[in-house]
Amino acid sequence: MPNLRQNKVHCQNYTSEIEITIEILSGKWVVLLLTHLGEEKVVRFNEFRKVFPDITQKMLSQQLKKLEDNKIIEKKIYSEIPPKVEYRLAPQGKKLVPLLDVMQAWGQEYLKVFQER
Repeated sequence: MPNLRQNKVHCQNYTSEIEITIEILSGKWVVLLLTHLGEEKVVRFNEFRKVFPDITQKMLSQQLKKLEDNKIIEKKIYSEIPPKVEYRLAPQGKKLVPLLDVMQAWGQEYLKVFQER
């Protein structure tokens, strides 16, 4: 669970459990990173950079660290030269895949309705 909310409210002060989900999924790249992990199963750091060329290395590191700290993804470091790091969805992260699929479908439907206007 997030340790300290960005809104300066401690995690014990949630008024609804959905706030936890929103906080974990917040961030410009988080949902995209999780969706890609859900499709690919295992992704290396530089593969994220290729798929999302607009994300900076710093932002990617921050978003992955946040997801790892919240036990949504797992990081595996191989001791070799050059270093090899892989990311995969943790069990709790895998439970988000159906939610992400529904969000994708909703977005597609919304675009159809919006474009018909």
